[in-house]
Amino acid sequence: MNKTGYFTHPDCRKHEMGPGHPECPERLDAIEDRLLASGVGDALDRREAPEASLGDIELAHSKMHVAAVRGLELELAEHIAAGGRGYAQIDPDTALNPYSWSAAIHACGAVLAATDAVMAGELENAFCAVRPPGHHACHDRSMGFCIFNQVAVGAKYALERHGLKRVAVVDFDVHHGNGTEDILAGDPRVLMVGIFQHPFYPGTGDHPLGDNMVNLPVPAYTKGDVIRRMIEDKWLPRLEAFQPEMIFISAGFDAHRDDDLGQLGLVEADYTWMTQRVKDIARKHAKGRIVSSLEGGYNLSALARSVEAHIRALADI
Repeated sequence: MNKTGYFTHPDCRKHEMGPGHPECPERLDAIEDRLLASGVGDALDRREAPEASLGDIELAHSKMHVAAVRGLELELAEHIAAGGRGYAQIDPDTALNPYSWSAAIHACGAVLAATDAVMAGELENAFCAVRPPGHHACHDRSMGFCIFNQVAVGAKYALERHGLKRVAVVDFDVHHGNGTEDILAGDPRVLMVGIFQHPFYPGTGDHPLGDNMVNLPVPAYTKGDVIRRMIEDKWLPRLEAFQPEMIFISAGFDAHRDDDLGQLGLVEADYTWMTQRVKDIARKHAKGRIVSSLEGGYNLSALARSVEAHIRALADI
């Protein structure tokens, strides 16, 4: 059995937000090409993501928000049919095209299917190669390239549908996962640990919204050795004490030193190290159960190399 799953869906490549947008379909192509060239893809249990049900998405998002996104997508289809422009703008950074709704619900479906497979013991862990990303999507708002928050949906799903008592979320994207914090802050069943550049978009995270948030804001140009020490001092003791029964990872790779959307100094070895430390906690307390979902990462070469390193660590290859 290949113990690491790889979940994706073709519609995640069809979502796009206009020429020149950094959150582009080519991100998934770069990852696929790297996994093929390196042979890592051969070691994975590849599965096509299903759609998430609206009821499951509404574990993390308000019914009104879900309905508003769906309504905007339907309005866009009518607008295009009448000869209008092919995008509906949500905020200056975030837009829908005719495939965005499908991409977003399949991105959530990937995380939920991965959760089911990991909980059933079919897989030890999984990586979801999906887009749009999710960790800026709040309970009632899409923003920052994100429509729905698949990791927050997954965490709530593990608690509510699988009956787990303690779930952890690890976020190492260069940007603060404000949406995940908005949804999960104050829930004693969840511990969220995050490290991110600050001050930086979205300008949050320096004042945590709940005692279950371990936020580590770091200044621009911080390198991997400093971040590793902070993780050892702050994240790992809290995760160890919390004893999670499952861990979700918001796997953003835009803190890489080659990524122009951030100014941090991580390299592939740092992503390997972080993944291995999270795996140590998961194997000790959670039967190894990890579901990781792609967030940022916009330099295509750095993204592909970093995802390869992350998956190698997940799969022990």
